[in-house]
Amino acid sequence: MKKKNEIKIFSPDMKMADLVEINYRLLTVLARFRFGFGFGEKTVAQVCSEAGVDTDAFILICNMYSYSGYMPTEEALRSADPMTVVEYLHTSHSFYMEDGFSALEQLMDRLVEPCPPDRKRIILDFLEGYRKEVENHFEYEETVFFPYVESVTGGNVSGDYSASKFEENHSNIEEKLSDLKNIVMKYLPAGCAGSLAGDVLYALFSLSEDLQKHTNIENYVLVPMVNRLEAHKEEA
Repeated sequence: MKKKNEIKIFSPDMKMADLVEINYRLLTVLARFRFGFGFGEKTVAQVCSEAGVDTDAFILICNMYSYSGYMPTEEALRSADPMTVVEYLHTSHSFYMEDGFSALEQLMDRLVEPCPPDRKRIILDFLEGYRKEVENHFEYEETVFFPYVESVTGGNVSGDYSASKFEENHSNIEEKLSDLKNIVMKYLPAGCAGSLAGDVLYALFSLSEDLQKHTNIENYVLVPMVNRLEAHKEEA
């Protein structure tokens, strides 16, 4: 009998449909890789190959996304393509800003509509400020770190920048969502905490969980990949 806490590490030869059956939240990952459906009995490797996606990088991201305690092995990091990871993170940025935050803002607008104007303004301003903080965070990655990863992957390690500098400035952008959760759960006036509160909380918890996985992929997948490439270049 399978133990309750046993995890099933994904592999190239398993069926893509079985991967989704194990963790339906991976539908989000498939969407960010722009995979279509109708893959029938095709394996993960076959679907990735047809879509032009590096299979090892896809599996690595799925494992990171599915299991909170999962840490990639050196072999897994060595075999996966860093630019596939970058492309996934880039697509994720678009998802967060165009879909995730937009949906959350619409829900929050409806939730606080009955609130006193001053309380309503505080909550909406907090959310708007957080959105701008996340936008700045993503902009740094898009304009500084991701181009650096592309350069290092292409064999060009030069200048003063390095993955260690990225780590020094890399904050966990999901932390402030805890304040929003507490506002909705604990501090909304009675007239504001209507039936939408549950929907808002679900959106907040889902976004926070997804952002944490996003941060983990950056910290425990992409940064170690770049560190290895930097070290290899220095030894050459």
